[in-house]
Amino acid sequence: MTKFDDIYELAADNYGLITSAQARAIGVTNNELVQYAQRGKVERVGQGLYRITHYIPTPYDSYAEAVALVGPGAYLYGESVIAMHELAPTNPSCMHVATPNRVRRKLPSYMKVFHIPEGGKITLYEGIPSQTVADAIYSCRGRIMDERLRDATLKARAKGYLTRAEEQELLEELS
Repeated sequence: MTKFDDIYELAADNYGLITSAQARAIGVTNNELVQYAQRGKVERVGQGLYRITHYIPTPYDSYAEAVALVGPGAYLYGESVIAMHELAPTNPSCMHVATPNRVRRKLPSYMKVFHIPEGGKITLYEGIPSQTVADAIYSCRGRIMDERLRDATLKARAKGYLTRAEEQELLEELS
């Protein structure tokens, strides 16, 4: 297998994305990544993040990309979790990501990063690190109308993202 085959294998399971750190871990240098980009085999998405060019897009790509751009320990947060699951109308042009780490890299203007200390409940939805749906609904209070959050709670329960107890607790809180 070639080095690019290794990159392809790793990226194929991660929405076509590979970080410089992941590439180094499999023996691919930053210079080699730049050469692959010049040849059109990968495209640079952001600082230290690349996407293989022969990748079939999914509806979740933008969420995976946003989390990867922020870096290790990052996860989808608040409105973006609600948007990803199509639970309530949100601002589609803004991506919310949380991290316990300091972020020094320049990020796109459509991203809003929240510094959240470690300890929150993080899960994987579609392979993307995310705040739990229940916590996402709580964190959106004051930014999304309570009526929409109640509807989101009912939809989340119907889709299996909330337990009956979580649904009841959220509905009482939002009343």
